[in-house]
Amino acid sequence: MPMKLLKFVGSSLNDLRSFPDEVRREAGFQLDAVQRGGMPFDFKPMLNIGAGAYEIRLHIKGEWRIIYVAKMADVIYVLHAFQKKTQKTRREDIELAIRRFRQIGEGD
Repeated sequence: MPMKLLKFVGSSLNDLRSFPDEVRREAGFQLDAVQRGGMPFDFKPMLNIGAGAYEIRLHIKGEWRIIYVAKMADVIYVLHAFQKKTQKTRREDIELAIRRFRQIGEGD
């Protein structure tokens, strides 16, 4: 199976680059697994964002999240990357991911 391409929507790449080194390294490892057709170590479906959306959960130096969509045959879209500071994911983070999910539906 060929490796899927990673595409970052909006500011998600810059947001991911702002993560601490250790967290960024683990995020890369988890995204690589997804690109190869696997699943991240700790994830959950994000049905409130859209079909095929998942959240990678990183528990290093706090809580970090990466929301992505892998339902396309050859590409994975990273919708949002952020630090989670509260028990419940902030509404702003969910709404941003939903907006970006809608953007990819319109063909990039």
